[in-house]
Amino acid sequence: MTLSDLDRLLAKRHSCRAFRSDPVPKDQIEQILSCALRAPSWCNAQPWNVLITSRTQTDKFRKALQSEVATSAPEPDLPFPTAYTGIYQERRRECGWALYEAVGVERGDREGSAKQMLENFALFGAPHCAIISSPAELGPYGAMDCGGFVMAFTLAAQALGVATIPQAAVASYGKFLHRYFDIPDDQLILCAISFGYSDTDHPANGFRTSRAGLDEITNWVG
Repeated sequence: MTLSDLDRLLAKRHSCRAFRSDPVPKDQIEQILSCALRAPSWCNAQPWNVLITSRTQTDKFRKALQSEVATSAPEPDLPFPTAYTGIYQERRRECGWALYEAVGVERGDREGSAKQMLENFALFGAPHCAIISSPAELGPYGAMDCGGFVMAFTLAAQALGVATIPQAAVASYGKFLHRYFDIPDDQLILCAISFGYSDTDHPANGFRTSRAGLDEITNWVG
C-alpha cells in the first residue's frame, strides 16, 4: 500500500448514519478485527475488549437501549467533555448543521433535531454493534490505546466496503451496558461502533465533514 492508497481510504471513510439491514458475514468481521488488533498500544498492553452483536442480538439490544434512554438519564463510565468552546464548538456546530440540513431539519426545529439525535440509540439501523471497553486499571492511557484500535477497525471495515460510525452516545449509558451485556465493572466502556452496509440513498449519508488544515493543528519547532 502506498501513502496515496491510505489517503484514499481515509477520504472514503465517514460516519455512516443510515445502514441497510443486511448482516456482514462473520468471516469479514473476523478479518476486520484481525487487522484492527495490530493497532499500537503502550507496552503492547492491547487493552481493547470487543463485544460484537449479531443482527438478531442487535435488534434486541436496539429496543432495550431505546427503552432505557426513554426512561433513564445517562450514566457513562468516562466523564463527558465539560464544554466545547472556540474552534471546537464551531466544528461541532458545523457537523450538526450539515447533518440537519441533509435530512431536512431546519434551524430552530427542536423536535426535528431531537428526533434525529435519538437515531444514535437506534444505532442508525445498523445490523451490528461493537462495544469497546478497556481495563479500568489502565485509566486514560488504556482509553487512548483503544482510540487507535477504533481507527484501525473503521479503516479495515472501509477497505472491505463495510460502513461504520463510532458512537460516544451509546457509551453514555455505560451502566446499562454493563448490566445488559454482563460486562465486568472493572472494564471501562469507552464507545460503541455501529457497522454494516451503508444505505447510500439515505440523505443522512449525503454530507461529509470538513478537516482542519495543517496550519491549524501544527506547531513547528526548529
